[in-house]
Amino acid sequence: MDTIRIVTRSSPLALKQTNIVAEQLTAMHPTLKIAIIPIVSEGDKQTEVSLAKIGGKGLFIKSLERALLRNKADIAVHSMKDVPCEMPAGFNIAAALKREDPSDAFVSNHYADLAELPKHAIVGTSSLRRQCQLKHHYPHLRVQPLRGNVGTRLAKLDNGECAALILAAAGLKRLGLSERIRSLLPHRISLPAIGQGVIGIEMRDGHQLSPYITALNDPISSACLQAERALSLALGGDCTMPLAAYAHHDNGNIYISSLIGDTQGKHILRDQRQGRIEQNKQLGQAAANALLSQGAATIIASLQNNE
Repeated sequence: MDTIRIVTRSSPLALKQTNIVAEQLTAMHPTLKIAIIPIVSEGDKQTEVSLAKIGGKGLFIKSLERALLRNKADIAVHSMKDVPCEMPAGFNIAAALKREDPSDAFVSNHYADLAELPKHAIVGTSSLRRQCQLKHHYPHLRVQPLRGNVGTRLAKLDNGECAALILAAAGLKRLGLSERIRSLLPHRISLPAIGQGVIGIEMRDGHQLSPYITALNDPISSACLQAERALSLALGGDCTMPLAAYAHHDNGNIYISSLIGDTQGKHILRDQRQGRIEQNKQLGQAAANALLSQGAATIIASLQNNE
């Protein structure tokens, strides 16, 4: 096969991430041709409504998976923080690229960090995870839902609709917008989303291109990602749940921090643990069990009742 067809969302960030994958593929196989197929996903069409109310982050990838299923594309490129942890039958994440900075970034035209914001200042974010943690640490601020691609959200900031934004540092860096980052939020203030900073490649099981794609997999990023996703899967995590987890590797061990809370940030449960890298999925499961032992099921039930 001399051509790989890549389906992707049509946003500038999604296209940039797809180009990163394409560059890595052609670096390994110089004669390979790449065909990029941009699609406007359902999640991108409905930008004025909370994702939690219209079906969750899975809306970003369903259109792409249909293209794979109908053999209109060979692989799909995703931001792994947008990929539900329960994969549909017949699909798999064949590769996770080396992780970019997983942190959340503080973006503002007039303030250096969250601590400088005045009382009742509006902070824009599309994430219940960020909302929960911001309201917990900075209850005097107003957290306002703000959707759209990175450029759209930056334009709303520049137009004065909010005093600051919280965005993924990885996306800003990949778009060449590092200068918009005023500061990075410490993980104790804003623990990242599961999979944040990781580009993933999805394909159908048993596809003939599998050897090409799995060669791009970064083993450390993949192991840490699997630990985080195992935690989310055990808790039934989705975008209606303020759930965060970040795993990192050091000297053969994986260290995972996790939390779950209510949308107002009044109740937050946390866990930290470590284990050998080969036990990554079990470690994620153990973290989920620890949160459940603290009362996570009560928080999850409350969130589901308020949908």
